[in-house]
Amino acid sequence: MLKTRTAKMLGLLLGVVLMLGAWLASLALGYTEIPLGTLVDAFFAYDPSSTQHLILRTERLSRAVIAAVVGASLAVAGALMQTLTRNALAAPSILGINAGAMFFLVVASTWFTLRAPLTFVWAAFLGAGVAALLVYLLGRQGQSGVSPVRVVLAGVAITALFVSFAQGLLIANQEQFESILFWLAGSVAGRGMEMVAPLLPLFLVAAILCAALTRQLNVLALDDEVVKGLGQRSGRVKLLAGAVVIVLAGGSVAVAGMIGFVGLIVPHMVRSLFGRDHRWVLPGCALLGAGLLLTADTLARFLMPPQEVPVGVMTALLGTPFFLYLARRRSQAL
Repeated sequence: MLKTRTAKMLGLLLGVVLMLGAWLASLALGYTEIPLGTLVDAFFAYDPSSTQHLILRTERLSRAVIAAVVGASLAVAGALMQTLTRNALAAPSILGINAGAMFFLVVASTWFTLRAPLTFVWAAFLGAGVAALLVYLLGRQGQSGVSPVRVVLAGVAITALFVSFAQGLLIANQEQFESILFWLAGSVAGRGMEMVAPLLPLFLVAAILCAALTRQLNVLALDDEVVKGLGQRSGRVKLLAGAVVIVLAGGSVAVAGMIGFVGLIVPHMVRSLFGRDHRWVLPGCALLGAGLLLTADTLARFLMPPQEVPVGVMTALLGTPFFLYLARRRSQAL
């Protein structure tokens, strides 16, 4: 673990370098490999007659930006959820947030035949909020608040419920199946900047709220009695942090579909380096989450060439063993 402030600053700087390296790899590598010199020319000496320039400017650039934004958002949302629930297994994909957003997207697409990107965004926010409320209500344990075990069980049940409903709607509306399939699998391919542009102001507000809440989140991670003794209004902090989770997770699903395990893996990796201080954990999660999803998307291009595997499959391959490890370690602790 990095102990001093200087070491942590250097750690974040290294995270920036690694994330930028993953971003460049995402631009350069794939079925069509693009040399670094050509990559630079595509931005500063663009030639519309060049196939490589077209691939970079029309496909890979937006893909890399979306992967970075979605990866950072899911990782930060996961860190916030683990603090709010005091549960090491909490993540948007496990506690039903992603599934709720996905189900409402399917409803908007199949029942109301809505297609506008902004409409998808609000449908995802609504679904994420409904799922979060249901998990909270089912996870409560009397007056003692949310039970970590019950909230995971509630999240698994809500996820299964919403995924089943979404699949049932798609089976009943076969003509919509192809258009919504990539949201179920989780992918950043084939998206344009017009899909993520409406979310950028909301993500910026969420980032500002995260920065403003770091000290309160540090207190919230302590025991309930300590929180009360310090006089913190935990209800307001939880409400604001919960709203940030809904914006980050719901917005990510609206753009890239159900990408799992990023919000589970990354916070644990970051805490092992920076400790539990959210002033370092949240920016570390943003950098590592962006780098992880960029790397996973790049690797997905080479798993079954010339076909590309959805990035949601890659994150599941990485995340499932980690989830089983955490679940086993937690059961042994109990």
